[in-house]
Amino acid sequence: MDLMEGFDLRVIPMLGIAMLVLAVVAFVMALVAREDAYRAAGKQSKTFWLVILGITVVVDFFLGMLFLQIAGLVATIVFFVDVRPALKQVSGGGRRSGGSSSDGPYGPYNGGR
Repeated sequence: MDLMEGFDLRVIPMLGIAMLVLAVVAFVMALVAREDAYRAAGKQSKTFWLVILGITVVVDFFLGMLFLQIAGLVATIVFFVDVRPALKQVSGGGRRSGGSSSDGPYGPYNGGR
């Protein structure tokens, strides 16, 4: 068995599974987010992302067509890199300062000490 046969037999199916898992996770995250958060973040609608990511899951699971899988991977990456952080920030989950929940506008709240 040469190197390319081993690559085809082991690596390609693992990449397909990884793309499927990423698409399913993105779909679930898109499903859980509120519809108004998409509008507030200035992104496409929740329905748009559910359709795109749902088609990606179907293509990755049933069809396995490389061109469509790559297009779906691009959509999944856009969701994770652009849409998801915007939704988190609009929904109140996007703290950039790294502070704790007891931080006030001027630093940590110390209980009046």
